[in-house]
Amino acid sequence: MIKVTLTNDILKKISAIDENRFSLKTIELPQITKNRLRKNSKKKSSYASNKIEGNPLTEAQANEAMERDAHKHFLKPEQEVRNYFLALNFLEEKLKTKEAFSKELLLEVQAMVEKGASKEKIGLRGEMPPGVLFAVYDSESGKPEYIPPEYGDVPKLLDELIEYVNTTDDHPLIIAAVVHYQLVTIHPFEDGNGRTARLISGYILDFYGYGFNGIGSLEEYFAYDPDEYYASLQMGLPALYYSGRDNPPNSEIWINYFLRMMELYSKKVCELSEASTDDELEGSLSHLNTKEKDLLAYLLNNRMFEFTPIEVSKKLGVTNKTIINRCAKLTINGFLIPNIVKERIRTYSLSEFAINNKKRIVSKIR
Repeated sequence: MIKVTLTNDILKKISAIDENRFSLKTIELPQITKNRLRKNSKKKSSYASNKIEGNPLTEAQANEAMERDAHKHFLKPEQEVRNYFLALNFLEEKLKTKEAFSKELLLEVQAMVEKGASKEKIGLRGEMPPGVLFAVYDSESGKPEYIPPEYGDVPKLLDELIEYVNTTDDHPLIIAAVVHYQLVTIHPFEDGNGRTARLISGYILDFYGYGFNGIGSLEEYFAYDPDEYYASLQMGLPALYYSGRDNPPNSEIWINYFLRMMELYSKKVCELSEASTDDELEGSLSHLNTKEKDLLAYLLNNRMFEFTPIEVSKKLGVTNKTIINRCAKLTINGFLIPNIVKERIRTYSLSEFAINNKKRIVSKIR
């Protein structure tokens, strides 16, 4: 099992990621924008994670495969990116019930990753035929690059990992990094180990609140330089699992790499969210006339989080119908939420999008 010592560099990276996480909490996007960004991010992750494994599709081809009718025939590379995308959707549902990491969850994810493959590639790997070595082979030389643990040791190693995840008080970022390393290193399956490791590690991040709203793609950062990614996982150790990879002496190599990618990723998510917020505000405000903008500014400046049209009409000296019409326009553009009782709108509330972006909205209206 990988052991992690918290160096100053590691602690600095964790602190920087936590700062980005805090910054993101101050940015509120409309739900429709969140959904669009999340879907796009899942598509990017599906493409990037498979690219690491040598999938030949271009990003455009991968996107086309993910959008295509499920009843169509898919080539293997197309099926792989679709499988990853569906596995991300599956884990998104699991997150809603906060399902803990388990062997069952791991097996479900790997089965989704390998959907369409032969039966022997789904589930934990078994004994190899006499004289055949189970290993990860170099595609050019044909020599073993990595020789994982014996198949008989895999269940025990997974049990140790699952117990660690569900009992440790390590920082969530460390847990996710350890899970990523251990699953790639244990190599519990005949195929799909890397993709499954990235999916489960991502789920751990989401589980502990480090998924950054599902926006952006951490896999993209791993895919920028696959050689560095693999070198960080290997840490310069011998090919045989039992010759140091079971308990690497310099685990900070992988941990620092993982956290560096997380820091870059989290910073990008903040930038993307801020840019999207500005775009959404500009777009939503452009649909309002001057009077409607003035009403929005009035509600925000006077902290009228919930109100009835008639009370606002009295304060502004206009008719109730005028305020209702303006509220309807503000609702359509995501600034208000109608509170309905027995099919009638009784009050309106300022949306989270409006409240969390008060300063930006007011400055743009002036």
